[in-house]
Amino acid sequence: MEAPHHQLDIVPDAQREHHLPPNVMARLPAEGVTVFSVADDASDTAQFSERYGFGLEDCANTLVLRYKREGAERHAAVVTLGSRRLDVNGAVKARLGAQRLSFAKREQAVELTGMEFGGITAFGVPDDWVVLVDAAVMARERIVMGAGVRATKLLLAPALLEQLPNVDIAPLVFDEDETTQAS
Repeated sequence: MEAPHHQLDIVPDAQREHHLPPNVMARLPAEGVTVFSVADDASDTAQFSERYGFGLEDCANTLVLRYKREGAERHAAVVTLGSRRLDVNGAVKARLGAQRLSFAKREQAVELTGMEFGGITAFGVPDDWVVLVDAAVMARERIVMGAGVRATKLLLAPALLEQLPNVDIAPLVFDEDETTQAS
């Protein structure tokens, strides 16, 4: 992982509750996570990476999907690296056993997670959701991900994701060769 361009504005442990939504606070591991503030205009992955000096391969995005399985509508959180292309209609759909699959609308994602769009994190999504994590995320030494609000990020070892309920780790992106051939 590259050294950050800017010094990180670390949130002291005692102040976390003032920077994180309650559902994220409740699910966040007590140790091993650095919480830090970021400028709102640098919250989106590409801008964050450029301003703070973390590679896209160290930025993990959490996406909210809605899908239909066995006649019921369900939701899932999918964690993938900013440098990879998620295979939504192949690997993700198969892993969820989904008949139909789409990204949740912004308003729905915000309402269901209790988080800000652009800051959604796997920590704090409803307990009955599947949390799909791309296997490439787990290969990183450390990842940066949303913290439930746009102005805050989390820095952690990806192994901490394994503590989440209903977590499922699997290859979820296009094979590098397929991406190259399709380009």
